[in-house]
Amino acid sequence: MHGIHDLGGMHGFGRVEVEADEPVFHAAFERRVLGMAYQVVGFGWITIDAFRHGIERIPPVDYLTLGYYGRWRAALERLLIERGVLASDEVDARVASRTSAPPAAAPAPPAAIAPGFERDLARPARFAGGDRVRARVTSSPGHTRLPRYVAGRVGTVVVAGPAYVFPDANAHGRGEDPQHLYTVRFDGRELWGDAAEPATSVHVDLFEPYLEPVP
Repeated sequence: MHGIHDLGGMHGFGRVEVEADEPVFHAAFERRVLGMAYQVVGFGWITIDAFRHGIERIPPVDYLTLGYYGRWRAALERLLIERGVLASDEVDARVASRTSAPPAAAPAPPAAIAPGFERDLARPARFAGGDRVRARVTSSPGHTRLPRYVAGRVGTVVVAGPAYVFPDANAHGRGEDPQHLYTVRFDGRELWGDAAEPATSVHVDLFEPYLEPVP
């Protein structure tokens, strides 16, 4: 889906500020949010793709102002409510009570940690290294790992990799639907025109359904 999260190639946000001696966490709650994400995603209550889609659905103003772990917290809260793990007013009530009483017991997590994402796929890869491909132009309302700034652009396959869980399906409970993944090189002029910095290129990992052949 297109949204404020898809910032690649967008202008008007100023320079990227690099913080000297940046700490791992800027606030105490951030380490707790990281721990919750490991528990919720790692044990399979929510897939990593559904988690990313939860972040993408944060309203633009909140997305830009909550900060990195603030967005994680907002997405976790929303997704756990949608799945019935939390009641819609439970978090607010807990905050308002400001007590040290333990929260209600949560459902038991699955027994196993979620596996990795590479999968076997009998179907051979459609493209090979050196093939010219075009990234499709899509307007799906769901989750995708296709960056907007490469949509419709032509690049060259550099690496034809193995198959991985397809985020566009896995984020919405439609199964893993493994797809071959490619590293595609895009010339800077193809992405940004003649004003692009000379000799600039970008490599983007793209799933097979995102690509079409270029004669």
